[in-house]
Amino acid sequence: MAANQPGQPVPDALTDSPSIDLAVPRSALAIGAHPDDVEFGAGGTLAKWASAGCVVHHLICTDGSKGTWDTHADTDALAARRQVEQREAAHRLAGASAGEVRFLGLVDGELDSALAVRGQVARVIRELRPHVVLGHDPWKRYRLHPDHRHAGLLACEAVVAARDPHFFREHTIAHHRPEAILLWEADEPNHVEDVTEFVDVKLAALEAHESQFESTMNAVDDASIEQFRGRVRERLHRLGAQFGVGAAELFRLIDDL
Repeated sequence: MAANQPGQPVPDALTDSPSIDLAVPRSALAIGAHPDDVEFGAGGTLAKWASAGCVVHHLICTDGSKGTWDTHADTDALAARRQVEQREAAHRLAGASAGEVRFLGLVDGELDSALAVRGQVARVIRELRPHVVLGHDPWKRYRLHPDHRHAGLLACEAVVAARDPHFFREHTIAHHRPEAILLWEADEPNHVEDVTEFVDVKLAALEAHESQFESTMNAVDDASIEQFRGRVRERLHRLGAQFGVGAAELFRLIDDL
């Protein structure tokens, strides 16, 4: 898998003894740069946790307004459509365990990890109080898209800010320390989640993002949609085969918070 394709890459390196399957957290917050990033990066894991009662929240940093090849597109309309799609994807992923879907609404392609934006993300963490935070690995080598790097930095840096009482005291919200961070698309993952029973749920959630069929999924008709499904299944099955499970998602786990 190329470094800049979305989803779960087959890594160049893997720790010799990765941890497998966290205890199901009571709540999780997945932070994505764009609508659909969460489903690509951690959809199977979140679906699995939701089926066991975990409340799954989404925070999407940008408006997704550049997610089209149409040079004449109404980008305001696209941004509005992508919010609808993301809410539907969250429902498909988590069902009755779907939590809040929040949008920072920053311009697609212009995300940064400046202090003010870090404060916005830290506020969400303090308000929602997730036990696990998931996001992009900001240290992935050869990552081209700046939004993915910055969203990953925001997830990590906002956890630090949210956990410590003297960061952003103007929030007037109690500080909150999550138990773990899971970073998807890591070059050197050290944690495996068995998602064998949840690949179809991940795909259903991804397919809620209909505006992205052409630009991201290369799926413009029934045949190419089925090819997209096959690519996702093959990748997850290939990852799972290394650990004796039918399908897996891999992460960099940070649990010393």
